Amino acid sequence: MNDKLTIRGVLLILVLLLSACSEPIKKPSATTNVEVLPYQFAMPELDRQRRVRVYLPPSYHTSEKSFPVIYMHDGQNLFDDKTAFAGEWGVDETLNELAEKQGLEVIVVGIDNDADFRMNELSPWENKRFGAAQGKQYMDFIVEVVKPYIDTNFRTQSDRLHTAIMGSSMGALISHYAIHAYPQVFSKAGIFSPSYWYSQDVFSFSKLKKAQLDARLYVMYGDKEGDGMIADTDKMQRQLRQQGHPRKNTVFKRVPNGEHNEQLWRTEFSDAIQWLFQQQPTF
Repeated sequence: MNDKLTIRGVLLILVLLLSACSEPIKKPSATTNVEVLPYQFAMPELDRQRRVRVYLPPSYHTSEKSFPVIYMHDGQNLFDDKTAFAGEWGVDETLNELAEKQGLEVIVVGIDNDADFRMNELSPWENKRFGAAQGKQYMDFIVEVVKPYIDTNFRTQSDRLHTAIMGSSMGALISHYAIHAYPQVFSKAGIFSPSYWYSQDVFSFSKLKKAQLDARLYVMYGDKEGDGMIADTDKMQRQLRQQGHPRKNTVFKRVPNGEHNEQLWRTEFSDAIQWLFQQQPTF
């Protein structure tokens, strides 16, 4: 009996070892113009710390220009396959290509998520399943801590007309909130696969606190993300139009066969950036 248990134990170990060996080893893929800031930032209202990553455009160190800034959520997933949860967005490679081919250059600030509190931090509205809302505190952290640091230590165009916010899923929900709640800070929002399902309060809030008429909202989703995604996004599109937000300042793009994943967001990133910064792509 003991011999059988021993043999089974050895076989189990072998299976686990083979399984581990079959997992692909993820290698760092961030380009040389991405840096992880050397210390974590304190989040005063949440008593936490957070890592921040910064992408600098190719000409940053060879010019004296100042650049627009995009603040993005889920920083681990933006630049580096090694740190990404399910594949990276390729933000750095895409922007390097846009800089080379079109001269479009921006700084990107990626704020890492906290897996334990991600759902809470990326919504300003409570959810019975996921608990307390911490989105306002998270956005205050970006606006009052991260942005002043970035504007002080990097050559940024710090005014609202050159400041954007962008994210996917829950990151899209908080970006939608930010463009409405912080009109003095942001004038552009990239809203990818928005989790409007998380709280219906997003609709009443958007009526109560309308976005500035010059705010540019790029909303994108895939038609394989589920009926709820399509229905909620269509509802938001109708609401913004009824509220009088100029059509020239909104895009609602439904991507055929698009699924809720980094591949969709990576593929659509370039078009969104060009439109938000008024270099119109061809759809």
